[in-house]
Amino acid sequence: MKAAVVILNFNGKNHLERFLPSVVTYTPTWAEIIVADNASTDDSIAFMEANYPEIKLIKLSENTGYAGGYNRALEHLDHPYFVLLNSDIEVTHGWLDSLIAFMDTREDVMCAQPKIKDLKDKARFEYAGASGGFIDKYWFPFCRGRIFDHCEKDIGQHDKSREVFWASGACFVVRKEAFWSVKGFDENLFAHMEEIDLCWRLKNQGARVYCIPESTVYHLGGGTLDAQNPRKTYLNFRNNLYIAVKNEYRSGLFRKMFVRMSLDGMAAFHFLFTKGIGHFMAVMKAHFHFYINLPSTIRKRKYWRSQVKTPNQTGSYKASIVKEFYFNRKRAFSALTTRLFVRQHHKK
Repeated sequence: MKAAVVILNFNGKNHLERFLPSVVTYTPTWAEIIVADNASTDDSIAFMEANYPEIKLIKLSENTGYAGGYNRALEHLDHPYFVLLNSDIEVTHGWLDSLIAFMDTREDVMCAQPKIKDLKDKARFEYAGASGGFIDKYWFPFCRGRIFDHCEKDIGQHDKSREVFWASGACFVVRKEAFWSVKGFDENLFAHMEEIDLCWRLKNQGARVYCIPESTVYHLGGGTLDAQNPRKTYLNFRNNLYIAVKNEYRSGLFRKMFVRMSLDGMAAFHFLFTKGIGHFMAVMKAHFHFYINLPSTIRKRKYWRSQVKTPNQTGSYKASIVKEFYFNRKRAFSALTTRLFVRQHHKK
């Protein structure tokens, strides 16, 4: 078949029960639906075997997170396109047709995501991807339709297909050859930001990443880790530092890293007064583990810098999104300064 729609599940029987029907209904016949179970301890496997015996079930022996789980599941598959879909996603009519049709006509596009909206408030964009991902000069990720925790209402303002910096791990398509050309996901990340890391490595080799809003899905969010869980804060801050050191090939890394560390410190104290000491300590723990693992991260940096070929910086923002959001009060993506977005010209 042309595409494998792979849903990674961990103790998510309730999500499978709720969301799998829409995937079965709206996924075209040329795509195979596959559930990869990340060593669940609930009755997910029994549910699948009883209710969806026709769906291929990959049973993994241990929970290695989003990164390891998908790596182990995808190595068994030979479809030209891999479609990675969170278990808490409700898909819609034509959701996959638009994505694959676009990529079929654009051989330089290695990865693409749909428009991702909030299942709890379908008028709004959802945090994990919205209408395509971007990154600022200090490597903070944000989206077209979502800056930090502020998600815009969708009134059609981001309905144009656009090249972005990263595609959301909640739902995206990647070519099989592209995925393995950069050795898949970095399993040291475990969970969170592994899709940004993957897209960054692809873009450092000249690939293009797109958002195709003609395709729409709805995301519940927080299916594995709720936003209020300090572990999510820890993984986001730690992994963001990891991927910046590993993938930022341009000069000035350590100068910018000093600024970034200072901004993280400010964020930690903000969390202390708004979210509690757990989130404050999560940022401190993230920095501690970043320093402890810096030698191995530097080794990865040396390797991936040697792989940089005609790098593509489209989708990066040449200013601080922290300054734009908190000091310049720019809450909407459209309020950001257009000329500060990198747009590279590509050979057709």
